[in-house]
Amino acid sequence: MRTIVSRLINSRSSVSRLSAITASGNGRYLSTDSNKVDEPLKVEEAETVNVPPPPSEKLLVLGGNGFVGSHICREALDRGLTVASLSRSGRSSLRDSWANNVIWHQGNLLSSDSWKEALDGVTAVISCVGGFGSNSYMYKINGTANINAIRAASEKGVKRFVYISAANFGVANYLLQGYYEGKRAAETELLTRYPYGGVILRPGFIYGTRTVGGMKLPLGVIGSPMEMVLQHAKPLSQLPLVGPLFTPPVNVTVVAKVAVRAATDPVFPPGFVDVHGILRYSQKSR
Repeated sequence: MRTIVSRLINSRSSVSRLSAITASGNGRYLSTDSNKVDEPLKVEEAETVNVPPPPSEKLLVLGGNGFVGSHICREALDRGLTVASLSRSGRSSLRDSWANNVIWHQGNLLSSDSWKEALDGVTAVISCVGGFGSNSYMYKINGTANINAIRAASEKGVKRFVYISAANFGVANYLLQGYYEGKRAAETELLTRYPYGGVILRPGFIYGTRTVGGMKLPLGVIGSPMEMVLQHAKPLSQLPLVGPLFTPPVNVTVVAKVAVRAATDPVFPPGFVDVHGILRYSQKSR
C-alpha cells in the first residue's frame, strides 16, 4: 500500500513539473513552488523608424514639345508624375500653364554627349521622335536617334520605354522607305533591350488640334468622322495592298493616355499595340 501511495505522489510531482514547462512556453513562468507565479515576460516596444516614401515616378518625353509629345506631357502631369522633356529646341513655345511644370532639356539624340544627363532619376521614357525628309534623313531621325535613346536608357537602368511608332500603310511603306525602315529598326532594338518593359504603339493618322506658327489647325474635323467609320471596318484592313489604308485615325489625347499608362503600369503587356488595341486600352480604367 505504501508503495502505491509513493508512486502516486511522484506521478503528481512529475505532472506539476510538466505543467510548469508547458506554461513557460506560453510566456508565463511558473516556479517549482505551486503557490507562486512569476510576472509575465515584459516585451519592450520596438523603436519607430521613419522610412521616407518611395520617390515619385519621373517620366522623360523625347520630343515633348511636339504635337503628340506635348499632349503626353500634359497627361503625365495630370497623373501626378514628374515630367521632363528632351528635344533639339528645348522649351516648348506653348504658353499653356502646364508647360511651366515640365523640366525642359535641350539636346540632340544623334550627339551622345549633349543629353544623357536628362536621364538622371528617370523611371520611364516615351519617345515621340520622328520626321520626314530624304530616305537617309528619315532613317537617321526615326531609327538611329531612337536606337541611341533606347540604348542609353537601358544602360542607365530606366525600367520602361514606350515608343510611338507608326502603323503599316502598305504602298506608303515603299514610298517612305527610310521612314519605315528607321521605325522598324528602332522597334527591333527596343524589343531586344526591353523584352519585358518595352511597349510599341502603332497608331495610324493621329488627329487633334495642331498649332502651326501660332495658328491652330482643327484636324479633328476630318479625323473624328473617319475614326467613327473605320474603327468598325477592321476586316477591310486585312485586304492585300489596300487594307492598311482602312486603318482608323486616332485622337492624340487617346494616344497620350495609353502611352502614359504603358510607361507607368508595370502589368501593361510588352510588345506591339496597334490602333485597335490603343482604342481598347483607352477605354479601360487603370
